[in-house]
Amino acid sequence: MNLRPLLVLVAVSGGCGANKGLVPPALPPTSAAPVIAHAEQAQTAAYAVHVGKATKVRTIDGITEYQLDNGLQLLLFPDPTQSTITVNVTYKVGSRVEGYGETGMAHLLEHMMFKGSPNHRDVSKLLEARGGQSNGSTEYDRTNYFETLPASQENLDWTLDLEADRMIHAEISPDDLKTEFSVVRNEFESGENNPEAILDERVTSTAFLWHNYGKSVIGSRQDIERVPVPALRAFYEKYYQPDDAVLIVSGKFDEAAAVASVEKTFGTIAKPMRTLPASYTVEPAQDGERTVTLRRTGDVHIVDVQYHVVASTSPDFAAVSAAADILTREPSSRLYKKLVETKLAASVGGYAQALRDPFVATFSTKIRDAKNVDKVEQILLAEIEGLGASTIDAKELERWRTSTLKEYELAMANSQTVALFLSEFIAQGDWRTLFAYLDRVKKVQLADVQRVAKLYFKQSNRTLGRFIPTKEIDRAPLTETPNIADYVKNVEGAGVKEQGEVFAATLDNIEARTSRKQLEGGIKAAFLAKKTRGAKVQLRLRLHWGDEKGLQNRSTAGDLMGALMTRGTAKKTHQDLADLEDQLKAHISISSSADGMSIDIETVRDNLAAVLDLVGEMATTPSFPAKELELVRQEQLAALEQQLQDPGSVAFNELGRLTSKWPKPDPRYAESTQEQIDSIKKASLADIKQFYKDFAGAGHAELAVVGDFDANAVGREVEKLFASWQTKKPYARLDNKPFGVPGSAKSINLKDKEQTTIGMAFDVSMRDTDADYAAWLMAAQILGGNEGSLLWQRLREHEGLSYGVQAWATAGATDDAGGLYIYAIVAPQNLAKAKAFILEEFGKVAAGSIDDKQLQHAKDTWIKDQDTSLSDDGYVLGMLSNHLYRNRTTAFTKQTRAKIQAVTVADVQRVAKKYYDTKRLTIVDAGDQAKAAAK
Repeated sequence: MNLRPLLVLVAVSGGCGANKGLVPPALPPTSAAPVIAHAEQAQTAAYAVHVGKATKVRTIDGITEYQLDNGLQLLLFPDPTQSTITVNVTYKVGSRVEGYGETGMAHLLEHMMFKGSPNHRDVSKLLEARGGQSNGSTEYDRTNYFETLPASQENLDWTLDLEADRMIHAEISPDDLKTEFSVVRNEFESGENNPEAILDERVTSTAFLWHNYGKSVIGSRQDIERVPVPALRAFYEKYYQPDDAVLIVSGKFDEAAAVASVEKTFGTIAKPMRTLPASYTVEPAQDGERTVTLRRTGDVHIVDVQYHVVASTSPDFAAVSAAADILTREPSSRLYKKLVETKLAASVGGYAQALRDPFVATFSTKIRDAKNVDKVEQILLAEIEGLGASTIDAKELERWRTSTLKEYELAMANSQTVALFLSEFIAQGDWRTLFAYLDRVKKVQLADVQRVAKLYFKQSNRTLGRFIPTKEIDRAPLTETPNIADYVKNVEGAGVKEQGEVFAATLDNIEARTSRKQLEGGIKAAFLAKKTRGAKVQLRLRLHWGDEKGLQNRSTAGDLMGALMTRGTAKKTHQDLADLEDQLKAHISISSSADGMSIDIETVRDNLAAVLDLVGEMATTPSFPAKELELVRQEQLAALEQQLQDPGSVAFNELGRLTSKWPKPDPRYAESTQEQIDSIKKASLADIKQFYKDFAGAGHAELAVVGDFDANAVGREVEKLFASWQTKKPYARLDNKPFGVPGSAKSINLKDKEQTTIGMAFDVSMRDTDADYAAWLMAAQILGGNEGSLLWQRLREHEGLSYGVQAWATAGATDDAGGLYIYAIVAPQNLAKAKAFILEEFGKVAAGSIDDKQLQHAKDTWIKDQDTSLSDDGYVLGMLSNHLYRNRTTAFTKQTRAKIQAVTVADVQRVAKKYYDTKRLTIVDAGDQAKAAAK
């Protein structure tokens, strides 16, 4: 198990949903009264009011476990360096325990839990009012719900009361289920637009004959559409109990007060009288290769192959994970070198997913040229199934080990991240499996990798896309779930050396701690130094160059240059750079465009100087290897070609082209996806090298650093590396302007797509210092900026048409260029209704139909969301960098907040009437028009 994909999933998770597969509904009419009465009777019979005490069990790496006598397990992870608290409730129930006719029930129930209880209706809206962020997700072995709020005992008490209340008092009413059905269906349809995900789901379902891992978490459309409310409630009452849950609290809180609050809220829930049956279905050993074919619209060929392997707690799992990494890691792996570097395929990937019961190892590759598919498949299978008999270099194993341990160390520096990804280890049977797995990672040997590869990566254990009978019986051994108690009994933990300092992330504290100075070489710097957990530090260096005349027809070279700068230097190869990045416990990103470049670093204090030296080498002495250009070209072409059939990409690309009218040679010109593809195909290495020679360099730059570091030392190091590296061409900022295009409407037909994307926009002359700016922001916030907004309440809560809908406003910081944007996803058959409802709500704002309650909610959510974001060092890094570019400090942010607080209903009404005009809206929708017409 490589921790990196898991941590990325945790970091970017946006919107409640199943992590593998997605589903819809339609409900038989049922009276609410009998259901509610049944619920009340059940609760009265099962729960005698009492207060349970929490008993301390153990502490590992700052995580303390408590046990309540009703069966609830409590994990506390205090981190005084945070300004927030995170509460995460993990129920050990997922799609694995669903019975016949119950597929997708765990995921549907997750959605219903956000409807709340009689005392906490509309959970998301309640959290938003407190400045909190919430989410939930469902997987094979667990369901979790979490909230992150500004740190206070009041917020902690309220959140614990919320979670305890909906553990036993969720309404699950027929009316709520009716509106949520279409939302879940829209989520399902959104997932159906991704051929790669659907192919993976089909292969998995073919690989498993009996175990529920073969069924997607989202479930069967028919099961969800027909589920009766009593059945859903029975599922809820069976599994949503304290003895089947683990409560995690992390962030800034008082441990004793938190324990007392948990006892007061969850401790009053009695231990249930029922006993949950143990799962006993075991997937038999596969006795021959299996095949599956998926035919859908798209432009990139994909091959996916899976092999049954072991459970995450098996002694062999770490070795299986290492084997998958050795086969697919970029750029060192066998598959990368034989498929990607030879340009037969655009990308390769692979992993062994960590689940409670034996699952599969998955390998996939994308192929742009149909003529290469057969050859790629042959090489793919030969390399995977030949790994056990091949010679594995010790460096291959150490790269996996170093990278895995790096991800763990960086993750443990963020208590919120730990609180969320602990759910995955709880799902495996015990939260301590995290530390047990790391112990196994340290002990894996080359012989272990070869042994497991021989056992599991074989023809008879393969699911691909064809069926070929075999004369020889050669089956993988049957595996079962190990004894988890034995697996974790000797876990002690590695310990965290750096605990960090208490730092309240407010604008005043950030400003007081930030120092600014002008460095040599035209670099403006902002340093926010503080002690952080794990001594973590983040840095961003943004460089600006060129002018309107000099950058004509240079956009593609500018875009490609940054990607190549991490692929080799005068002294180091791509592999050397990748190895050093892991050894230095760093993440390095370099991205560029026609008019500048951004360098981002995440690492630990003691390695920052070495990482800066490495980045300096990448920036100032790139070798631009010819073969790497071809690899980058393939990757970008594959990504763009996939966008050709993606409704969201198509809709917003066209929306940008219709509203921006810069001429084609201009670097600000909005290229179509096909134009981008054509430009990348034509780009030459000579063009990129010349662009670097002409423009790359400091002279006009901003440096922002946040975390544990020495500001003087960093400033000196940056000056040493970049002060003499100067851009050679004149620099003049590329300005922006509104084009004021008249409104128009365009529908784009994308066949066989289950979800349609709607995009709307118009531009205005607006700067963020204008008198109208604060009211301009609040008008958009009321329209679609939060879960209490007009669009969200209409399309999602009341009509149940959309899984996601949003509106936002922009204004220039250095130009008079602003705009309003609206986004929604819907089923094709709901397109006409959704557009009509959006325009209807837009018209309400334009007509000035805004009241004090709506405005106050918009103000509160806007400011509280910003307050919560200030606890994220990455957000603060971006804020400081932007302020440097705009010659501002946090004083500007405070002034904007004050202006927003002063906005009146009359102000919003005036601004809305002034700017909101349906005749100026450009409207684009992309999806299957035949399905929309067949409503």
